[in-house]
Formats: sequence, C-alpha cells, structure tokens
Amino acid sequence: MWLSDFRVVTPDGVLDHGSVRIEAGRIAEIAATPVPDAALFGDGLLLLPGFVDMHGDMIEREVEPRPNVRMPMELGLRDLDRRLAVAGVTTAYAALSFNPASAYGHIRHFDNTSAIIRTLKAMGTVLKVDHRVHARFEITFPDALRVVEGLIAEGSVDLVSLTDHTPGQGQYRDLEAHVARIARDKGLSQAEAEDEVSRRIASRRSTAGDMTATLRAISDICAAHGVALASHDDDTVAKVALMQALGASISEFPVTVEAATEARARGLATAMGAPNALRGKSYSGNLSARDAHGLGLLDILASDYHPSAILPAVLELAKADPQGLVGATRLATMNPARALGLSDRGAIAGGLLADLVIADDTGIGHVRATLRHGAMIYSDGSVPLGCAA
Repeated sequence: MWLSDFRVVTPDGVLDHGSVRIEAGRIAEIAATPVPDAALFGDGLLLLPGFVDMHGDMIEREVEPRPNVRMPMELGLRDLDRRLAVAGVTTAYAALSFNPASAYGHIRHFDNTSAIIRTLKAMGTVLKVDHRVHARFEITFPDALRVVEGLIAEGSVDLVSLTDHTPGQGQYRDLEAHVARIARDKGLSQAEAEDEVSRRIASRRSTAGDMTATLRAISDICAAHGVALASHDDDTVAKVALMQALGASISEFPVTVEAATEARARGLATAMGAPNALRGKSYSGNLSARDAHGLGLLDILASDYHPSAILPAVLELAKADPQGLVGATRLATMNPARALGLSDRGAIAGGLLADLVIADDTGIGHVRATLRHGAMIYSDGSVPLGCAA
C-alpha cells in the first residue's frame, strides 16, 4: 500500500510531496511525488520514522500511580503501551531500577522489579509498541548483581545503565541544592536532611571496594550476553574514561559540558531528555540538552519521564540544527537505533521496518497517527483507523 503526499523525512532530506510504499511490514519504495490510488493521502502532514526511546521512567507510575496503591500489572502495562503509541514511540526501553533503598523502594524491590520485567516481556505479543527493558543498575547496591545477572541470562534485559545517585557527584553534585530538595520533598528540617545526605555519602565510601568489583562483574556479564551498556549522569572526564573502560557505548544524561565533550571524544553516544530539550533547561540545574545540542554534543533524545515531549523537542531543536528537521529527527530515531544495535529501524529507507509517525508540526506539534510494521496502532481520528491495516 502507498502513503501519498507527505513531507517525508528521510536520512538525506525532506521530500515535500513524498510517498512511501509498504509491503509485509517494511518500507518497499519511496517516491518524491504523490501517487494515485494510495491508501492514505497526507495533504502535507509530516511522515517521520517511529521514535526509538532508550529511557522511559513511566512504567513504575503506571503500575503504582500513587505510593502503595498497586494496580493490576497488566492494566498498568497496557496503559503505558497506549501512552507511548500516542506519543509516536514505536520502540520503547522501559527503565526499571533495582534500588530498594530509594524513595520508591517499595516498588523498586528486586522481586517487584523482576516481576514487572517478566510480565512486560510476556505481554509482548499483545502490546502494540515494541517494548524492551533498560535495567538501571545502582552500583551502590551490589546485592542486585545476582538478580540482574539472572534476568540478562534469560534474555529479559536489553540495555543496562550504571547509575550512582549518591549525593556529592553525578546528578546531585551540588550538595547544598540537594539537601534543600530533600528537606522540601520529605518535609525534613535542614539538619535532618543534612544528616540523611551524610549517611548516604558515608555508606558509599564504606563500600567503595565492593563497587569496583561489582562494576567489573556487571560489565563482564553484559559483554558476554551482547547487552548494550550505558553510563549515567557523567560529571567528570575521569568518570567518562572509567565508563568507557568498562564497555559503555552510551553516556546517558551527562551533567556537565566537560563530561559530554569527553564522551563525544571517546566515541560514546550522548543521550539527554526530551523534556530538558523542550524546556531549555534541566529540572535539577544540570546541563541543558538544548545547550548540548547547540555545541554539537547531543546524539540521542529520550523521553526520560514524559514521552509526549519527544515530538515538540524534535521540532524545537530543528530550528537550530545544522540539518534542520532531518538532523533533529535523527536524535529520536536513527541515532538511538544505531547506538542500541537496531539496524532494522530508525529511518525511512528501503527495506527497514515501516515504523512511522504521522504528525502535524503546527505550534508545538501533534502526533496524528502511529504505525508499527505498517499497521496503525494509534490515530487521533483525523487519520482513518482502517487505512493502514
């Protein structure tokens, strides 16, 4: 079937009145002009590759929308699936933590996280989006190593990121701001918040030797099973060097220009959040994704915690991208696909999967419809649901 008269965003340019033919779920042909008797006429709407989201934190809130208010897991995962399709995401890496000591410890307990992962994998045939698992491995909790190793061995993990949320470095390198945030969020006094932060720093120091062994172990496990490895919240040149030595190929959410520059120099793809790029600033006061893009240091846009921000962020960055919409689109499509080893998607090109987004770029942008393997998995009603079946 043909999709005709769209502004088709290809890796090489935008076809203002382009058409795409789909056969057996893949892109079979691309034309620079409209074609007659098409299944769908775009009338100038954008046709983009489906978004490949390497980091989405939403899954825990779908399963447990309020603290200790647990919904049936199937319901939460189905709702997440729909939310992603509405945002134009066709491949999603659910970011799940193994950190029972965090503020969300009741849902990030090892057993609970493992159950979510296995349920997500089991539901793969009934969900519309291609769901994959991004295991966020907190290096200060070596007990999680055994759990993550088992999940990797059974094929339930597709990406691992090495996280460290200890105050005084990474995302929380500004201790004064972090203490103030804890006091505000937890209703603590300044002294109580300072005591909590001090305890966490002391705990990290006491387990420094264990962390070194843990880092080596998780790195070896990922390498043995061909699982991509990412660093997280890189803040120094030294940390980037360490992460590369461990086998990381992606620097996720670098928090300083120095770290992002070093990551680029060492061949790591840099990933930052679409909400950050759209707003023009980090909510925690770290590196702005828009500034990183302006310096040529941004490779990948991830939903982070808000998938509907991806399209508006792409349109916003396109205003300043040297290649305009083509370059900005790559950040949410081709670049993450290549960084994650997905050679069958991420671009509108012959032979690739027909994972596509139909969008209006008026204002902040609007996803009109999403197709996966050529079948429509979402429409806002302005695009007939049956046209791409």
